[in-house]
Formats: sequence, structure tokens, C-alpha cells
Amino acid sequence: MRRILLACLLAWALPATAAETPKRGGTLTYMIPADAPPSFDGHREVTFATVHSVAPFYSVLIRINPMNPSSPDDFVCDLCTEMPKPIDAGKTWTFKIRDGVKWHDGTPLTAADVAASWNSIVYPAPGVLSARASIYSMIDTITAPDASTVVFKLKFATEAFLPALADAYAFVYKAETLAKDPHWYEKNILGSGPFKFTTYELGQSISGVRNPDYYLKGLPYLDGFVGIYAPKESTRVEAIRGNRAALEFRGLPPSAEQQLRKGAEDKIAVQTSDWNCVNNMTINHKRKPFDDVRVRRALALAIDQWKGAPALAKVTNIKTVGGIVFPGSPLAATKEELQKIAGFWPDIEKSRTEARRLLKEAGAENLSFELVVRNVDQPYKYTANWVIDEWSKIGVKVNQKVVPTGPWFEAMRGGTFDVVSESACQSLVNPILDVQKFLPTNVSPQNYNQYEDPKQVELYEKLLHETDPAKVRADMRAFEDYTLDTAAHTLILVWWYRIVPYQSYVKGWKISPSHFLNQDLGAVWLDQ
Repeated sequence: MRRILLACLLAWALPATAAETPKRGGTLTYMIPADAPPSFDGHREVTFATVHSVAPFYSVLIRINPMNPSSPDDFVCDLCTEMPKPIDAGKTWTFKIRDGVKWHDGTPLTAADVAASWNSIVYPAPGVLSARASIYSMIDTITAPDASTVVFKLKFATEAFLPALADAYAFVYKAETLAKDPHWYEKNILGSGPFKFTTYELGQSISGVRNPDYYLKGLPYLDGFVGIYAPKESTRVEAIRGNRAALEFRGLPPSAEQQLRKGAEDKIAVQTSDWNCVNNMTINHKRKPFDDVRVRRALALAIDQWKGAPALAKVTNIKTVGGIVFPGSPLAATKEELQKIAGFWPDIEKSRTEARRLLKEAGAENLSFELVVRNVDQPYKYTANWVIDEWSKIGVKVNQKVVPTGPWFEAMRGGTFDVVSESACQSLVNPILDVQKFLPTNVSPQNYNQYEDPKQVELYEKLLHETDPAKVRADMRAFEDYTLDTAAHTLILVWWYRIVPYQSYVKGWKISPSHFLNQDLGAVWLDQ
């Protein structure tokens, strides 16, 4: 049974002991490891650059408990007053919305705003991108029968609904603004969260100040915050070392942690966590010869995951070999199951021999192509260099094109690439929803591989509707085997490991398996 007590939300706003009493005031300065967010619109974007920039300005309907963010099923209210009990055999969920919530322009927030925001996410207007719309296939209607009530009616009951509702990008927007211009939030900010927007300098910084009318009384503790954009790791590490910034929330590699802690153990604290992010190589099926499954399988078979992972873990924020499901999840493939899939064979020489045979059979012996790489060191550049070297061992030549975050997304969304070094990062560890990233492009807006595949959709629908745990696992195995081996739609690489070193005066923040969660900064305070 999911823990759904409103008391959990109240608990994180209060000190556990007198010694932990939060101090008020101060400005938190943190680094954002990107050049700039592609836009401010959480409904549209899938990058941490957007969440780390604007989450403090916004409210959501429900969230993972900020004081227990590693739990996949501890949900608490944000804009609602209490977590509801479903009726109609789990197909109807009614949320009561808090009274007295104000937008930052002083106008009242009502259930109509919540319903309009969710309808925009689930059923976006023509020409509007909703990156996670496919996650909400179980939702039928979202209505606001009165100013304080929102009702979700589902097409079918599923345990996947609440995790989907707690998505970190599901910012609540003003209904009136959405009606006038559904693209407005891409370039503008107006929320009801703990901080009010003050400044944004492209490629430089974003800032906010305390919202005195915030509905969680006593919060936030900070006077304000400043997020500084810095795609280079060395810049971020030096800023933290020199106390010009307190931390970066995304995560740093082991070498950076060691560098920051050296001689400053009393000043630097560290939190670590397994990370619900996996590297993947996105292959454009519409470009030859990548429309040929033999070529895609060959690229997977060339990579030695088992040798590469421990070597990469010494210098990067990636660590664990895994398939399409978060390692350690009951639905994840065992090592024996994984080693039967292309790209995970235990005998790398046998694997590469098969890769060369497939390329020859496909007429692609002299394959060369361009790999588009995001201009972020960890882990994109390291991963790209690794796979380029691995591919060279079967005679494949690759030209690496490093681009900023905006053009990186533009290439994927526009289909103007051969292969992209990408990642699949999810807010919650919920594999049934997480694997939707790898559904066909016409089903999942987050899948940039440019293909359609009714068979894959059929396998997923069976998985989504199953409730028996043993059958769910069998269905997940069938989905993974088909996606990665039979069809070789994408290449899954090594999973991430999150390491966050920070100035020890930062309090009130807890790490989670996702760098999207717990980023509104409402409970953060400075002990100085």
C-alpha cells in the first residue's frame, strides 16, 4: 500500500530536534552543468537544465516525499490537501486543491489551473510538444467540477498512475495563459512555488527571491537563489572549491569528489545514490544503413560493456552494467539473462566477429557516420569517446560532433542526425513507465530513433495492463529482448551513479536516484 499521508509533507518542513532548527536567510548559489535550458517549459523539455533552472518557481499536484526521495512509493501532496483514495475500482481519483494559493502575480490559483495544466500535458494542443504524453495513456479525462476539485478518470486501473502523476516536470501553469498562448511558458516564467523569478541571463545565470505568499507556511527558508550555468566540469569544481557556489545538484565524477574533499573534509559533505539514468545511443532508423537491423545489432555487438564499465567508473559518473530496466529493480534482467542480449555477450571476440559478419552481410563493411554529442563532460563526452573507440575495433569510422544543449535537442527532434549520444533519465524508479522512453517515435515523443513498430507497442500494452508480478516480469523480459536484441532499436550502455559533493553548510536537501526530484529548494537552508 502506497504511503499517502499528508503528514509526510508537513514533517519535512519542521526540524526534528532543536539542534536541527533551520536558519532563515541567505542566498544559495549553485552550478547548473549546461550552457542554458532549451526552454523554460517543463511540459516540453526532458533535460535537467530546465528543472534545475525553474523548478523553484513552480508548484506540482503531488510529489515524492522530499525527506524520503529514494522511496519509489512515498507520495505527498503539494497543491492538493490530502492524497485521495480511488473509487470506481481504481479508475477515479479526486483531488481537493488548497485554498489561498496565489500565483506570483497575486491572482488566485484554482482547480481550473491544475486541470488545464494536466490536460496540456496529456492532450497537448496542435503544434505543442508534451514530452511525456505517452506516460499518461491510462488517463481518460481530467476535469475541474468546481474551484477546489480536480477529477482524473482513467481508462483502466493501474499501479503506474500515481508515479506518473508525481513527475517532476508536471508544473502547474495558469489556465488563462495557456488558453491565450500554449507556447508562452517556453520563454516566460509565472508560477506559485517557493521562489519568485527575478533575472535570467542567457548562458550565465538565473535567480529568484523568496515568495512571501507561499502556501507552505514558514517556507522557504532562503532569501533567494542563483543558478549559474557552466558546462565545463572544471569551472564548476573550482567554483565549489572556492565557495563561490555551494554545489551542483546533478552529480560529479569520483575524481571531482576527491579533488573537493582533499584538505577540506570538514567543509565538504557528500551524498551518493544509484541513479535512474542510463546512457543510450539513439540511431536514426530513417537514415541508411541504419534502417537495417543488422547494422544496428553490429553497433551493439562491438561494445564491451563488462570491461568498459569498471574503467569508466574510475573517471565518470557511470558505473553499472544493465539493460533497459534500472539495475536492482525486481523487473531488471539478471546477469545471465542480460548476457543473451546483443551488446552484453560475455565473449567480446565472438561478439565482434558476429558484428563484422553482420556489417558485411548488410553491405556496410566500410561504415562511417557522424555521432552528435551533447556539450556536457559527464557522461556524454566520455561515453562518446569510449564507444567511438569500441566501434573502431570492427572497422567503423565515426566523426564526433559536439554541440550545445539546444542544438543537441534540435537535432534529435528534427531527425537531422545519424546517431546521437543520449541518455534516458527518469524521475521515479518505476520501470513500467520508464521504458516508455523506448517505445516507437509515433508513440513516445521522447524516442528520437525515428521508427514505428506495432509489435513493440503490442508487447508494451500487454506489460502495462498486467497485474500479476510474475507475469509482469516475464512481459518485461519479452519487451526488453525484442527492443534491444531482436529489433536492436537502441543501444543501452552503462547506468549512472550519482555523487553530489557540497559545502557542508547546505542543509535540508536529500539526494534521490533522480537529479530531477527535490529541486524546488523550499526546505533548503544555510547553516552559516
